[in-house]
Amino acid sequence: MTLKFRPEIKDLVPYKPGKPIEDVKKEYGLTEVIKLASNENPLGSSPKAKEAVVKSVEELHLYPDGNSTDLKEAIANFFGVKATQVLPSSGSDEMVDQISKTFINHGDEIIIADVTFPRYLSTAIMMGGTPVVVPLKDFTYDLEGMKKAITEKTKLIWLCNPNNPTGTMFTEKELLDFLNAVPKNIIVLYDEAYNEYVTRDDYPKNSIPLLDKYPNVIIMRTFSKIYGLAALRVGYTIASEEIIENINKIRGPFNVNTSAQMAAIAALEDQDFLKESYRVNKEGKEYLYKAFDDMGIWYAPSETNHIFLDAKKDCQEVFTELQKRGMIIRPMYKTYIRVSIGTMDQNKKFIELLKEVLA
Repeated sequence: MTLKFRPEIKDLVPYKPGKPIEDVKKEYGLTEVIKLASNENPLGSSPKAKEAVVKSVEELHLYPDGNSTDLKEAIANFFGVKATQVLPSSGSDEMVDQISKTFINHGDEIIIADVTFPRYLSTAIMMGGTPVVVPLKDFTYDLEGMKKAITEKTKLIWLCNPNNPTGTMFTEKELLDFLNAVPKNIIVLYDEAYNEYVTRDDYPKNSIPLLDKYPNVIIMRTFSKIYGLAALRVGYTIASEEIIENINKIRGPFNVNTSAQMAAIAALEDQDFLKESYRVNKEGKEYLYKAFDDMGIWYAPSETNHIFLDAKKDCQEVFTELQKRGMIIRPMYKTYIRVSIGTMDQNKKFIELLKEVLA
């Protein structure tokens, strides 16, 4: 008997994560490898978060709080919203899945950008939705193009601001103009995983007030980036109570583990660590910009902790040659690569090795 799988997943391919450091060491016989591929915080995580993880070991034999009660309260207090408007998840990836399962029916149209977080596309297809892909404009979200793509079949629109992988952003005015043009029966997913890294004044730094005027908006954030808790997989969504209640219906039990909940609460309390991470990232970004300018390399101005650039050589070749030298970056497509901003020593090493490879 031939096994039959859902036709919606026929053309999907498994996600390819960044290459682990240990794999690269074994493959090339290296003793030291720097990973600047996955937009991780080079400073690690807050000492308070680490202490919370150690403390959580005492509860390994117990199931997590399936409601993430304390974490919800901490996030709600931090942003001035109700705890019933908050829903933690196992990273943003799980929440993208949950949102698609909650809203997308077969044949619904989902508007996304062509170069953005890939999970938006795969989950839309998985649920039988029809992706409507709008190309970036100057490597930035084309909100005008997205407006024009709206039809009676549009169910959901994904916005990533700043965008992964290009690092570019759209302004608060552009966002408000867009939301005012979107019918209120269409869900707008506003993913701001890199919000805390933004340096520009015209960015919508505080998006929470949008929820009062636009009840069709869902805001997503994460503890994986500037808070440095990527290994624990913990993100969160803020939206209307009605939306959160319905997403919660399809959420798996105990989806956020105890260590993640305790570490996230501690990380949220340590804003000094956040400020230092912001400073190091800004300083590193400015150094890399100058180095790229001196080398004649094009890059997209970034408001994240990574930079999208044109290496002028096949991205897979650049990726492989840098790996051989103990540096992991992210190949994107054609000649474009993405590099995470590291410590100053890591950034200098990357430029040194990139010059070797491009020469």
